[in-house]
Amino acid sequence: MQREFPLAPLVGVGAVIVDSGRVLLVRRGTEPMKGRWSLPGGLLEIGEPLADGVIREVQEETGLEVEPVELIELLERIQREDQRVRYHYVIADYLCRMTGGALEAASDAAAVRWVERAEWTRQDLKEDASWLDPTTVRVIEAGWQRAQKLGME
Repeated sequence: MQREFPLAPLVGVGAVIVDSGRVLLVRRGTEPMKGRWSLPGGLLEIGEPLADGVIREVQEETGLEVEPVELIELLERIQREDQRVRYHYVIADYLCRMTGGALEAASDAAAVRWVERAEWTRQDLKEDASWLDPTTVRVIEAGWQRAQKLGME
């Protein structure tokens, strides 16, 4: 599967994992977004249902076992280079409940960390090139708000 300069959009999944009022982030170890903090996730495999992809990707990147609760948002990430599309992903981000496992950065995650709401909404971090982009913050906030309504702690 050609990720860079693809012939067609690629389908990915992401996870907003809420536990004890915190959300899990991973620092990307590969492009695109290498070195940036983001949600755990990755590409679907051929024939893999979305929920199964979320479960697999989270386990591969973080060592955690999760249960997808509901779809938060379907979004596109398109990065252009000159007149060509360098990356084009369609990503289904799910609210997830942690069910087990042991947290450890693995696969293409360079690091993992839990963050509280005050941290992902901090204005002074918006200038940090490695921090969360506005789209990721929006998805995290939507997932966190939904988790609060569902009573997920």
